[in-house]
Amino acid sequence: MIRFFLPLLVVSLTLSVAFQASAQDLELASPFGDHMVLQRDLPLNVWGWSKPNAKVEVAVAKQTVTATADNQGGWKLTLKPLPAGGPLMLTASSEGQTIELQDVLVGEVWICSGQSNMQMGYGGIPEIKELAEKAKRLPIRCLSVQQDVAFAPQARCKAHWIVGPGSSAVATAFAYDLQQTLNVPVAVIETSWGSSSIEGWMPRSLAKDMPHFQQKLQELDTKDHDRVAKLIADRDAGKRWIREDNIYLRTRPNLLYNAMLFPLAPFTVRGMVWYQGEANTGSIASMQQYGDTLTTWTKHLRSMWTDDFQMLAVMLPRYGRVAGSSPTKDVTSPAAHSWAWFRESQAKLLTLPGTGIANTIDLGDEKDIHPKDKRPIGRRLALIAEDLLKPGSVEASGPTFSGLKIDGDHAIVAFDHAQDLTTTDGKTPTGFWIAGKDLQWKPATAEIDGNRIRLSSAEVSRPTAVRYAFAAFPDVNLTNGQGLPAVPFRTDDAQP
Repeated sequence: MIRFFLPLLVVSLTLSVAFQASAQDLELASPFGDHMVLQRDLPLNVWGWSKPNAKVEVAVAKQTVTATADNQGGWKLTLKPLPAGGPLMLTASSEGQTIELQDVLVGEVWICSGQSNMQMGYGGIPEIKELAEKAKRLPIRCLSVQQDVAFAPQARCKAHWIVGPGSSAVATAFAYDLQQTLNVPVAVIETSWGSSSIEGWMPRSLAKDMPHFQQKLQELDTKDHDRVAKLIADRDAGKRWIREDNIYLRTRPNLLYNAMLFPLAPFTVRGMVWYQGEANTGSIASMQQYGDTLTTWTKHLRSMWTDDFQMLAVMLPRYGRVAGSSPTKDVTSPAAHSWAWFRESQAKLLTLPGTGIANTIDLGDEKDIHPKDKRPIGRRLALIAEDLLKPGSVEASGPTFSGLKIDGDHAIVAFDHAQDLTTTDGKTPTGFWIAGKDLQWKPATAEIDGNRIRLSSAEVSRPTAVRYAFAAFPDVNLTNGQGLPAVPFRTDDAQP
């Protein structure tokens, strides 16, 4: 039986040990602290620093493991997997010094990272604000990582454990739904920063395979270097960054990876929830590049953690913006140069095992790049996480394209994950467009036929291709019986 108990609401800013840290003191790595959550059912990496060549002993839940520090005082060891539960005490000892971490739980641990839509709080979202209050009474914790930058990978970061949810609306909704579904403690590690590009979270080692990233790093090392160095020095001297400097720093490549992601590895986690992309939608070229970047970066993350590190991304939702190169400004048109191309690029992540994408094509705001409808995102992410843990246990996907058949003047689209295909408003499906060989897209009349959709248009006598929800702000209503929206797709291979 899983056992866990809830202490008083408290924020732990430091480890439970009273001494001034120095090169000779026993120290645990940044992710370790009172009220932490350890990842269940996986080997647990523990590391830190002590006197050079000293013996270090770590104990938790009736197991004790020892390690010997290297010549610089660094040490690392691995504990055997633990089942969900707690609270426990974890102790680290070396040459008369002891660290005791109190109120340690064991459950599911996920990194939640990205830019502003991951960072966005829930103060203005009543339904998630209500969840956050409930979460304070549940075994839900958050490791909050302070926003920072650095030129080189850092051994430490500034982070503290919170009893209850953190500040992110998406992370809070995800943690709540996952805890309710699995009935185990859940922790999210919030490390995000608005306006950041994916390149900001990438190591320099990936530049050799990505010319666009290499170019960004060259700019950082030349024209940007002195300004970044001065701002870091100003911060170290106690000066606060003004808003302009803050935005400037968080939009540089590599700097966030060094300060806010690298110090977390190899803390044992299940995986990452990644909500980012808006900063990479500046052009069609950057949108189409993104999928390759995302998959390459995911492989790197797995080299930092394990091959089983799971990666969940949030699809960019609807938004009424088209690129300057677009042949039309109609945000509902599949011919526009819009975020539809970015969403398609994001889907390359699914070519890797242990991945998922939360479909948001029914969400978003035409005028606001920071929409408030974050609640469904948490539910959908939690479903994907559960399905990855126990494949086939839940329906985690909306209808997905599985095939196209042409029947005279009709195009017939078949779907997977399409049990009890329906619409949210009881009307015929919307968001479908068909075209002939000329690829002149026309709105299609759609009819549900089992797990298929029959499409036609008086303007297209011989259809050859279909696009669904392939627009900046498509009008969509198609779902399966679980209420999960159909996934955008196109059957043509045309380029913008």
